Amino acid sequence: MSSDVDDHELISSEKVFDGRIIKVFIDDVRLPDGRIVKWEKVKHPGAVGIVPVLEDGSIVMVRQYRNATDEVILEIPAGKLSPGEPPEECARRELREETGFSAGEMIKLAEFYNSPGYSDEYFHVYIARDLTYEGTDLEPDEFLEEEKVGLSEAIGKIPTGEIRDAKTIIGLTLARLYLERAIPDFKKSD
Repeated sequence: MSSDVDDHELISSEKVFDGRIIKVFIDDVRLPDGRIVKWEKVKHPGAVGIVPVLEDGSIVMVRQYRNATDEVILEIPAGKLSPGEPPEECARRELREETGFSAGEMIKLAEFYNSPGYSDEYFHVYIARDLTYEGTDLEPDEFLEEEKVGLSEAIGKIPTGEIRDAKTIIGLTLARLYLERAIPDFKKSD
């Protein structure tokens, strides 16, 4: 069975918005059957998320207002990549800025597209361990509340809807899997 799913051609692309974080394009794309359609595309510099694990096994999370949803969200610390910035360097910077912690160990858990139906945002998620508190360094427009939560408790907030942020759901789930493999008695202690 042959597939022509790869047989798409970008005919033209027009930038219709050039923002501080995102750029929006309207693309003309030729489909495999020859039709030309208009698709919207959001270009994003990429981002990181960090699951900071304290020595007692609890997770450092943040509550912050998100304008797009018009609500305060409980999430893992995260931030966008600066041009040319390596993802792990960004993860270390964001962890320090938002929580005040530096990590002795930063392990990449996964990388993924956040919403490939309309955006090229590529996300890197890390687990941070061996944490040392050094003090926060928030951006001028960041207002966060830090919250320490047990990992099982945090994962329990997913089906209740208290945690609805995709990067946080992915990060917490992967952190749990990683810790269960890395620490033989983790499941019993959490």
